[in-house]
Amino acid sequence: MITAYHRPQTLDEALALLTQPNTVPLGGGTLLSQPRPDSIEAVDLQSLGLDSINKKGTDPSTRSGQVLEIGATATLQALLESEHCPEALKTAIKLEAPINIRNSATVAGTLVSGDGRSPFATALLSLDAKLTLDRGPRTEDGFSSSVLGLGEFLPLRPRGLITSIAIPLNTKFAFEFVSRTPVDKPIICAALTQWASGRTRLVLGGYGKSPMLAMDGTEADGLEIAASNAYHEATDEWASAEYRMDVAAVLAKRCLEGLK
Repeated sequence: MITAYHRPQTLDEALALLTQPNTVPLGGGTLLSQPRPDSIEAVDLQSLGLDSINKKGTDPSTRSGQVLEIGATATLQALLESEHCPEALKTAIKLEAPINIRNSATVAGTLVSGDGRSPFATALLSLDAKLTLDRGPRTEDGFSSSVLGLGEFLPLRPRGLITSIAIPLNTKFAFEFVSRTPVDKPIICAALTQWASGRTRLVLGGYGKSPMLAMDGTEADGLEIAASNAYHEATDEWASAEYRMDVAAVLAKRCLEGLK
């Protein structure tokens, strides 16, 4: 239940509000519109200008190439329609939610609320996305801001406000999936990113609380084995571990072939 509504005009004001107990950020509203037993105060982010999508000149992880900097409140649909969005990432976004939800759901909200079945989180984890996270004031001089890899953020999802997400554009990227129907979230999905240096990063989705990093190496050797081994205990109501192990290896191979 929402007991108070705030619409700050600056990021500093929003961060100050979000340090208070029982306050939550309001982006697209897809999460807060759901019934909840606790009382909360909503901090609306729409006046903060955090919805831009821009191509930048430097990849923060390699200090070379280009990145796509995505504002936290940019919607999934806006990212899908961006001319700079990789084609394989568009596939993952379409699987994440139907268009009526994509038009309101924000990229940050999707990452914060998503589980291991999230195609979008799977894709961004493979791309080694970097999040700028503001945690609120620590001194009178300003607010604490840090850059975290998505892999650091997902396990614990520390409190703070994501203000932007950066993904590299100087990579090859592929995404493959298996689902019950074309519009269902995947039972298994695989996202593969390869850098010019040969670095190869495979992430699997479709199971658990967060997508699973199956491989991050200097080359692609052993990719299928790594995919299969990652799912040796991945049994749930959707599929057995044996099925996931077999299909994960097939999807990893398809991803690698798709990079060529």
